[in-house]
Amino acid sequence: MQVVNTDSIPGEEVAETLGIARGNTVEARNVGRDITQSIRNLTGGELKAYSELLTKAREEALDRMVTDAESMGADAVVNVRLESSEISQGGSEVLAYGTAVRLK
Repeated sequence: MQVVNTDSIPGEEVAETLGIARGNTVEARNVGRDITQSIRNLTGGELKAYSELLTKAREEALDRMVTDAESMGADAVVNVRLESSEISQGGSEVLAYGTAVRLK
């Protein structure tokens, strides 16, 4: 499965557009992580635990988007986008979406 954030794939031609493929996940912080990251926030620097949490969430959302595209019979997903939003205090959603296509 080819996944790109452009509207086409170099050297490939789209035979059919199948629809929007999407995948999302909601990840919550945990109390232990919040305590350590609060201390880091006071001293400055990267909040690595949160970076790792969001990296994991992005990968999960992309994997779910690919699974959705495969269920439509797609060979590729073009024009892929990622969005994140706060669902609740301490929880964030990551959404991956793009256009599922069948290549010639």
